[in-house]
Amino acid sequence: MVSHAQQDDAGLIDVHTHVVPQSFPAYLGRHLDAPWPSMMPAQACHQHVMVSGAVYRTVSHQCWDCAARQADMAARKIGRQVLSPMPELLSYWMAPEDGAAMCRYLNEVIASMVADHPAHFMGLGAVPLQDVSLAIHELDVAMHRLGMAGVEIAGNVNGTVIGDPRFLPFFEAAADWGAAVFVHPLRPSGMDRLVGPAALEQVLAFPGETGLAAASMITGGTLARLPNLRIAYSHGGGSLSALLPRLQHAWQSLPNVRDAMPIEPAQAARRMFYDNLVYDADTIHRLIQVFGNSQIMVGTDYPFSIMDNDPVGRLRSLALSDDVIQQLRSGNARRWLDLA
Repeated sequence: MVSHAQQDDAGLIDVHTHVVPQSFPAYLGRHLDAPWPSMMPAQACHQHVMVSGAVYRTVSHQCWDCAARQADMAARKIGRQVLSPMPELLSYWMAPEDGAAMCRYLNEVIASMVADHPAHFMGLGAVPLQDVSLAIHELDVAMHRLGMAGVEIAGNVNGTVIGDPRFLPFFEAAADWGAAVFVHPLRPSGMDRLVGPAALEQVLAFPGETGLAAASMITGGTLARLPNLRIAYSHGGGSLSALLPRLQHAWQSLPNVRDAMPIEPAQAARRMFYDNLVYDADTIHRLIQVFGNSQIMVGTDYPFSIMDNDPVGRLRSLALSDDVIQQLRSGNARRWLDLA
């Protein structure tokens, strides 16, 4: 007998998908060496994303083609995708005015995709966090003019982790305006320690980067100051679930650590959200154990090659109650996105 939860597979919300525009406008700024992206034709249905004259990544038409995305969603029984930019396009290394121009273009592209297919997509925009005041302005535009659900940010901005106090005004605005914030690794630390092909950046460096970013929001006090901030982390929060017992023990054992954190780490971590993109049922069970079944959402990394191709099958493999599966399938995402 098919359970009610299995019958409702089509309602699944995928919070971790990426967009690359089919084209980019010409660079109109004043910096001759600006790393402004462009597109060049590649093999059938693919284009090269070019940055500073080199191929950054070759991407498929699923990155911008709404019909292709919807066909893939139907095949995978996904009801709605949350669209966010390919992280490299966040462009924190550009001059602030160039970064703001790129973010505005990305936000308008994603907002247009959502406007054309509101039943299938929700949008997260980009903000130029290399300049906090410009980032707040672009967040205002994204939320209040373009109708986006929130923004995607990286775990660090040119080497400064997001829990640093300099970013607090941005997070205050995000909390005040009800923005959903999605944290994705970008240009992670530890790259000098990797041995092997370039793809190991995503495989091995991303989890550590995300774990440190999430921990910084606890240790830096941002979460304690902003109880209404709705922030989520890709890749299951990276290494945070492994770091948390050690951080919790330090909070209980070391007075200077406890004095720096008004909320105990284990409690603070259960106020944040996490996708389930860890490719393993036992690891998802661990996420639920550490963070709570109310905080885990489905994420696939569509349409990139490392994506989870069977999110519905992944949920079914967990052997959880229908109520918990429904939370993971859509209920938690709806709370994070502030959907009625």
